[in-house]
Amino acid sequence: METEEIETAKKRCESVIRTIEQLPLSTAITPSCRRTLLKLASSELSFLSSLSADPSPQPLSVNIGHIESVVKLVRLPSVTGVSRVCKPVPLPIGGVHVDLVCTLGKAPVWIIVSDRNPNYISWNGDRHGGKGLRSRIQQILAAAQSTTTLKPSSVILFFANGLPSSIHEKLKNEFGAKDFNFGLDSDFDCEETTEGDWVNVVRTRSYREAVSVEIKLMDQCDSLAFPDLEVLVKTEVSEKDDFSSVISSMRLQGEDFLVNLDTTALVAFVSGIANGCAERLLEMPEIELEEKFKGNTVFVIAQARSEIENPVLVKMGSVLSGKRGIVCKSVVTEFKELVSMYGGHNEKLRAEQLLHRLMLVNDNPTERVMGLPTRRKLAMKNKIVFGTGDRWRAPTLTANMAFVRAVAQSGMSLSTIDHSPRALTGD
Repeated sequence: METEEIETAKKRCESVIRTIEQLPLSTAITPSCRRTLLKLASSELSFLSSLSADPSPQPLSVNIGHIESVVKLVRLPSVTGVSRVCKPVPLPIGGVHVDLVCTLGKAPVWIIVSDRNPNYISWNGDRHGGKGLRSRIQQILAAAQSTTTLKPSSVILFFANGLPSSIHEKLKNEFGAKDFNFGLDSDFDCEETTEGDWVNVVRTRSYREAVSVEIKLMDQCDSLAFPDLEVLVKTEVSEKDDFSSVISSMRLQGEDFLVNLDTTALVAFVSGIANGCAERLLEMPEIELEEKFKGNTVFVIAQARSEIENPVLVKMGSVLSGKRGIVCKSVVTEFKELVSMYGGHNEKLRAEQLLHRLMLVNDNPTERVMGLPTRRKLAMKNKIVFGTGDRWRAPTLTANMAFVRAVAQSGMSLSTIDHSPRALTGD
């Protein structure tokens, strides 16, 4: 093997490792998935480094191309809720390898990535006994249909180097595959590296020939029977503060661009801490704080400091502007009880205004979320709330990160948006 080829491959590994380390939080990739990708890329780099010192010729590993392609997809803005990468998905009928378990747009999907030379992609297997593409797809689809909690709405096949037209047609005719557009805008991935006073722009990979197809599964996600809904009475809101500005920016019509709000989101929205009381709380004497909040003083003060650094309504505004907020009936019931018991006059007024801007939907969780085992971190009430958001294909805005982590640990991809918690203060 040429030393130049090895060095080029090593640079690709180093580039991928830097990219993985810098993955933005917007990808919503779990720490476990990040570690898996780093381990794969680092192992490939170690292997190539061992070849550099070996004078005997060996075939160049092709794994780096596969890792590059997976990372390319993870970086797409439309890919969120990445809960599993490059691992078998454990299922009742046996595990099946899936490169990405994630949410794409609004739907849970499995993505299979191929970096093979299209000339070596076989439909029915090869003479050396290797399984063909047809057999592998059958296995993946059977596995997908065998599970409830991890069942995707579709399986997407991404062929990074292209696909022979004959096999492309067979995918369409036998499996009903449809062409899918990931929106890979640029022909090349580019990376900037600094050497002294020079900045080099390195073109690392072209996806000009890439082909993607989607195989839809017959799932309730494909033909949603939307639950009966009831739109709460709407009132006009004058934009005189951050709270009013955010709720005025929300849409009141349509069933696209939805965001599901859980109880933590509603409480944070109307909390006095998020609406101008943070500095006043920090200036209060400790004895008054203890009398007002009893054993929760440390908790409230921490939230007040967090609010000054990162105002929660700024996050709410970025998430909800131009979107329609929905809320399920169990959340409204719980929220009203909390506000009634712990909310002050202003918090109660804000709660009334907020509910008037949201679409009320019945509790109607999807089977896949309800199929999760019920335990402390996966409480039934939370499965109902997040599952209802899943039914509407709406990400759930929440501060309940214990539930979000527990879902991710199960291997399920669920669309969520986190926010910092805020408590009612009696304002």
